[in-house]
Amino acid sequence: MVTPNEIKLFIESMKKVSTYDFSDYSEKSFTRRIEKILSDYKLTLPGLITKIQKESDFREKIVNDITVNTTELFRDPGVWQSIKYRLLPKIIDKDEINIWHAGCSTGQEIYSMAILLNEYGILERTNIFATDLNTEVINAAKTGKYVYRFNIEYLENFKQVVRQNPYNFDEYNDVPFEKYMKIDTQNDSIEMLPFLRNNVYFKRHDLVHENNVFYRKFDIILCRNVMIYFNTKLQNRLFSLFNDSLVKKGHLVLGLHETILGSEALKYIKYGNFYIKKSI
Repeated sequence: MVTPNEIKLFIESMKKVSTYDFSDYSEKSFTRRIEKILSDYKLTLPGLITKIQKESDFREKIVNDITVNTTELFRDPGVWQSIKYRLLPKIIDKDEINIWHAGCSTGQEIYSMAILLNEYGILERTNIFATDLNTEVINAAKTGKYVYRFNIEYLENFKQVVRQNPYNFDEYNDVPFEKYMKIDTQNDSIEMLPFLRNNVYFKRHDLVHENNVFYRKFDIILCRNVMIYFNTKLQNRLFSLFNDSLVKKGHLVLGLHETILGSEALKYIKYGNFYIKKSI
């Protein structure tokens, strides 16, 4: 078991040799990540600290290991059904649409959104900005290529969101997978078609330190299943950042088990699965 003092020592050591600051990460989840890293690399905590101090490449690898997140195509289909039928119709008449995926991981969320935008015929009018601290997952997201056997069950999510309408069971849209992806079972791969990436701008971004680096306001910000790794102080900083970065009545989409509490909640209106920026 790694003690709180050892975690503090690791965080302080990382801050001394890099710009990374994990001080406001959730203590429990961060400790679990460090314990897994020690097990995977067969290191003691002093040994880990020594390596991150001396080896910059290893240090970046450890940061990527700490920040790795899981995602899937149309994760939580009910949320995506709400995005499709309750959120996107509000912005389809805009000349230009801006969407920010903060903490985009390996990109399945990006392509989920791009598919729905294309179904509405507004993909070409949309600028999609995708950011993450982890450079490895950004590079994976850029390719749009995934292992078939690890994602086959998520194709059912596609059926629920793209083909079915939970608000009208008589409606069925017979959209084939081939419209958006190339599935090669023999080579165990799923590859998103290139046109889905045309208006996606990928950038490494540190939510702990950096503000809105795109110098524009967003119609939608998605930051799903990221806040659970942060403590309340950092969560509130991000809720404030996102509020400042949204257009009037812009929408913030969080994970199913994430919510806004305290004074920051006063800046938003809860609407189903979304938070809407209040007009002040």
